[in-house]
Amino acid sequence: MTKKLHPQTLAIRGGKEQTEYREHNQALFLTSSFMFDSAEQGAALFAKEIKGFTYTRTANPTIAAFEQRISALEGAERSVATSTGMSAILASLLTFLKAGDHIVSSRSLFGTTVGFLNGVVAKFGIEVTYVSQTDLAEWQAALKKNTKLFFLETPSNPLGEVADLRALADMAHKAGALLVVDNSFMSPYGQQPLALGADISVQSATKAVDGHGRVMGGVLSGSDELMTQVAVFSNACGLAMSPFTAWTLLSGVETLSVRMEKQFAGALKVAKWLQAQPQVKAVYYSGMPDHPQADLVKTQQNGGGIVVGFEVADQAAAWKVIDHVELFSKTANLGDVRSTITHPWTTTHGRMSPEDKQASGIQPGLLRLAVGLEYTDDLIADLQQAMA
Repeated sequence: MTKKLHPQTLAIRGGKEQTEYREHNQALFLTSSFMFDSAEQGAALFAKEIKGFTYTRTANPTIAAFEQRISALEGAERSVATSTGMSAILASLLTFLKAGDHIVSSRSLFGTTVGFLNGVVAKFGIEVTYVSQTDLAEWQAALKKNTKLFFLETPSNPLGEVADLRALADMAHKAGALLVVDNSFMSPYGQQPLALGADISVQSATKAVDGHGRVMGGVLSGSDELMTQVAVFSNACGLAMSPFTAWTLLSGVETLSVRMEKQFAGALKVAKWLQAQPQVKAVYYSGMPDHPQADLVKTQQNGGGIVVGFEVADQAAAWKVIDHVELFSKTANLGDVRSTITHPWTTTHGRMSPEDKQASGIQPGLLRLAVGLEYTDDLIADLQQAMA
């Protein structure tokens, strides 16, 4: 079709590796390798003179279908699937960096990402400077002659700080650097970083893309030039997604739009209710009308996302809420059809020092909700009785 399709249609119809049997659903190719018709064909496949499949670590029809589907949703020329969200972040950074290079990163990151930057990336002689998620002057001031990459997630985890992607893309590109954006919190339904100037959109497919808490996966999207380099790195490091995971994620993608639409609406309703509660000191949700970057949210995001942060008096009060909820699952995952609750200070950001937590805005009384597909009033009632 020449007509540009709606994302909801692309989520179902975009990308398929079909066999001669013309199966209606994507086939699952559970095989480690693929045979050649001749030695000549095998040589041509390995030399990439012809298209085809040789070994699942390199490429597989089921994985390729998932990558094509994500590319259609992200507006990307190509995507590369990996085993987890963290392996996707690893590939998005180490593919393009070497010893002596410099990164500018938002300090408002998922705790494990901070641990990876400080504990792994730094070992390779790569310097990281942390700056405010929202203060463009800090990003500009942090630039050095050897700055090769900007990295951030927006909205941030779990405070919902929103970065100006167009402005950061312009700044990075003027400095000869890449802009890499973690899009896990919004998914391609809620935000398209590439359309806003980012070079690479990276996400944990474990989250909203799967949407049912079943499997782990990651995916990077961008230009064919950049993703070809990522694919070489991923193949060499063995970061490949499994075919079964890709097959599972394809079914998750098909319902992404309808799930996100309802979950965004539910999260907004929960956030507004929390804001009216006397026990709540602050609510953090990028979809709120009084959000500090509300105007930016309207131009950059298709809603506020599924994650709501809120603060109560202290850690003891936060733990009491967690211990008394009956519907919310006590787990640190997000993007599931089942709503979850966690205490970032001791879980998702638990490995960070108290000073780094405070610098990132993480307080002992902070709770993070990820709103699922339950009836929203039931979720509110559960929070109400837990906070009573």
